[in-house]
Amino acid sequence: MQGISRRGILTSVAAAGAASALPQWAWASGKYPEKPVRVIVPFPAGGTTDVVARLVLQKLGELMNQSFIVDNKGGANGIIGTGEVARATPDGYTLLFNTAGAQTLSPVIYKANYEALNSFEPVAMVCDVGFVVIARKDLPANNMAELIALAKKSDKPLSASSGSSMISLITEQFKKVINAPSIINAQYKGTSPQMQAVVAGEVDFSFDSFVSVEMIKAGKVKALGVIMPDRAESFPNVQTLKEAGVKGMEFASWAGMLAPKGTPKAIVDELAAQVAKVVKMPDVVAKLKAYDYVPQFKGPQDFGKRVQSDYERWVQVVKETGFKIS
Repeated sequence: MQGISRRGILTSVAAAGAASALPQWAWASGKYPEKPVRVIVPFPAGGTTDVVARLVLQKLGELMNQSFIVDNKGGANGIIGTGEVARATPDGYTLLFNTAGAQTLSPVIYKANYEALNSFEPVAMVCDVGFVVIARKDLPANNMAELIALAKKSDKPLSASSGSSMISLITEQFKKVINAPSIINAQYKGTSPQMQAVVAGEVDFSFDSFVSVEMIKAGKVKALGVIMPDRAESFPNVQTLKEAGVKGMEFASWAGMLAPKGTPKAIVDELAAQVAKVVKMPDVVAKLKAYDYVPQFKGPQDFGKRVQSDYERWVQVVKETGFKIS
């Protein structure tokens, strides 16, 4: 069984000069984890974060000989579930699998009861996540140029679904850069419902975090463009927004694991070491790439730097744009 011994925990804590302050639960005999671990995903099932979490946690459970159970706690653009982890006992048995929007943008635009970094221990970043612009299959637009023209000239305002704070910000930025303020930014409770709204024809288009890959391949929605440095491997004929001449749309997200602040370093390091193994597994890499997610492992220190830099960027962007959730 993969794990960390009591001696390992005590050695780590003693080295930090904090053995006397170690909580009682950290002195338990045996190895971590001794019981199932609850991992909160702050979005409904089927969205980007949920898909990545279930893929990684299944493998993590196999490596550590214990169950890592996904608990979907959606609502308020990820604030409800994220805040619950921030308040949880820091014993390694309640973890968070989050995305950049809920972790670093929501605390900027809402009165969240947690801080992007100071309320958590970063464990491991798993992958980078881009975005694809999808449209209902009968929308009279087949590329970004045609979508922009339609948004500007249509007698009826176009509508776009947004299932997270970041996607809502992306949508508002798009309205601004193409000068189409009439576009309706329709709010949904997660990226999966947001995508389904396009499939059902409830809205005209959306900035989707590649939840829609199979729907695109099945012809149930159309891919018009991607927000990525390069074209998506799954859709090589679809232009990036930069190629389409749309400037000011440099956005990116990630998916990764965090723990409540104060979780013992030995536990955080052990989880990070095992996640690093998972991210290198050929079948995991293949699955991530099938969704056009880019495997990108970062350990606790580097992941923490990414969280902090993203937070600082959003503070600046929100200040400059005056962005608010309506």
